[in-house]
Amino acid sequence: MTISNRWAWITVIVLALSASAACQKKTSVELTGARSEPSASEQAEKKMDDAAINTRTQTEKIGDKISDATITTKVKSAIIGEPGLKATQIEVDTVNGVVTLSGVVNAPQNADQAVRVAKTVEGVKSVNNKLSVKTSG
Repeated sequence: MTISNRWAWITVIVLALSASAACQKKTSVELTGARSEPSASEQAEKKMDDAAINTRTQTEKIGDKISDATITTKVKSAIIGEPGLKATQIEVDTVNGVVTLSGVVNAPQNADQAVRVAKTVEGVKSVNNKLSVKTSG
């Protein structure tokens, strides 16, 4: 074996051992779960992510309120458009898509009709019928 071949082999062996040592070091860190403290940029990034999540949550809550108000308006409009129903007699309240009808109507059929109309409005999950029927006398 010539001297140049020996140096070539020594270089190959040194490189192989270095690569092996680097892999073992990385593996031991991965296995132990050891991690240094997060850098300032990592901390800032986490705070920005948290703020984005908080903003998204608050926006969804506002969107829910707007949707409830929209549903209430649509139900009231639908009741106004129904012959036999007097919108001034029926109160409409919506919470999380659940519509509550209250007030006094002239006949049981009017209460049933108001419930049916409310159920047809987009976004209505269910209807609570708290309507009472006016008694004659």
